[in-house]
Amino acid sequence: MILIQQLKLRIPHDMSEVKAKAADALRIREEEILGFEVLRRSLDARKKPELYYVYGVEVQVKDEQKILQRALKNKKAKEQFSLSDRKEYAFPEYQDHEMANERPVIVGAGPAGLFCAYYLARAGLRPLLLERGKCVEERQRDVEAFWETGRLQPNSNVQFGEGGAGTFSDGKLNTLVKDQGGRNRAVLKTFVKFGAKESILYDAKPHLGTDELSRIVAGIREEIKRLGGEVRFDSQVTDLLIEKEKLCGIIVNEQDRIDCDFLVLAIGHSARDTFEMLEEKGLPMEAKSFAVGFRVEHPQEMINFSQYGASDPGELGAAAYKVTAKASNGRGVYSFCMCPGGYVVNASSEAGRLAVNGMSYSKRDGRNANSAIIVSVTPEDYPGSGPLAGIAFQRALEEKAYRLGDGKIPVQRYGEYRKPTLEEAETGPSEILPCCKGAYAWADLRGLLPEECRKAFLEGMTQFARQIKGFDREDAILSGVESRTSSPVRILRDTGLSSKIQGIFPCGEGAGYAGGITSAAMDGLRVGEELWKRLTNP
Repeated sequence: MILIQQLKLRIPHDMSEVKAKAADALRIREEEILGFEVLRRSLDARKKPELYYVYGVEVQVKDEQKILQRALKNKKAKEQFSLSDRKEYAFPEYQDHEMANERPVIVGAGPAGLFCAYYLARAGLRPLLLERGKCVEERQRDVEAFWETGRLQPNSNVQFGEGGAGTFSDGKLNTLVKDQGGRNRAVLKTFVKFGAKESILYDAKPHLGTDELSRIVAGIREEIKRLGGEVRFDSQVTDLLIEKEKLCGIIVNEQDRIDCDFLVLAIGHSARDTFEMLEEKGLPMEAKSFAVGFRVEHPQEMINFSQYGASDPGELGAAAYKVTAKASNGRGVYSFCMCPGGYVVNASSEAGRLAVNGMSYSKRDGRNANSAIIVSVTPEDYPGSGPLAGIAFQRALEEKAYRLGDGKIPVQRYGEYRKPTLEEAETGPSEILPCCKGAYAWADLRGLLPEECRKAFLEGMTQFARQIKGFDREDAILSGVESRTSSPVRILRDTGLSSKIQGIFPCGEGAGYAGGITSAAMDGLRVGEELWKRLTNP
């Protein structure tokens, strides 16, 4: 296969034009192309409003060496053409494992646990998947009811339940993890198999939307069951049974014992009570850095104009952005989980504490764009010490946020937030109203973040306005607090992906080894591969 990069076509166009462009680049007839696959598509908006897509494609032809060498005679084309070295991911195929040691137990049905269970089920190992929350259909009803009434279900909310915390987000599938073994594409292909649009396989910033992701998650669960796996909801692991630093079983819901030698801990970043139990059981863990801040809302038309040169996005859909800065105090400030045409959502999971997140539906047709604008924090910022100090830091912020809004999402205009006193604020008329899932209340957010974080946040907003005009506009809406950006804890594991406690395999974002849906799913595959080796070669 010949890899062709930097194929540039003006928008709009269709895929037949991309194939024709590839043939022209190779100086062959289109009929000579035996196979054609788009690997990547990214937007080039440097000459906006004149916009282009830039493609990377693979082309199958006869006499590929001859055609490649002819294309490479043009010196300017040497970086554009090469033989493809892409690897297809290969998890072990199905086998009848009646004689396998035992079936593995997986805790948590977020992306890491779900993909680990799915691929182990495909290999015939009949995993048992335990989820403290409910199936995604029931979970959706509980979340909608919480947003309408404020009545929180502790184990069925934006953080807990089938699909994990990412289910109620934009469903972003891009990752910065280097993919040497093809796991990234395997994850994307799995999503396509269960109903995602094929464009996620090549778009530079693919997304699903919470509505599509929920449906796909349910399909994966049913396939796990069809393949011989078992999925149990309302099943929280409350204790580990350990003998001589070796796992021998677990306790579910404080009463049911399950004997097992292999346990995948894919518990998610908000399973605070589980982290406390793990610390009591002596599992090696450490506090890690993460980031905190606010959701910031702007009119989507403003973002479209900044990114595309036009307020109407047309076939491109609502525009996204990514911004980063470094404050004078050394802290990183950056956008996170940007939701075009989205909503700020009440993402709380504990009574008396409030956290926010962002969410988009697949159409991304809300009137506002929102993103978390967050500031890095390290264990030096946390109260006390120990592996759970970051959780204490989160909880303190979330308790403040809950009090500020009296249980509702506390919101404030940026023009008020950036002034030393409210009397000095001059926000003027506002074009923006919050787009929230869950009730909101106007509040004074200026004392919510630690002062060093507040200063860095303000500097970042000023710097981002140089990249996106109007980013620091007075009537931009802030919502707080964005505190669940990633896990504040890392469960230590060795090169064999195992904890010091033999038989326990920390996995995914909650364990500190991923940062988003795709990277968590990829880590689930890595751990699944390790379990397959151990279970089939005792």
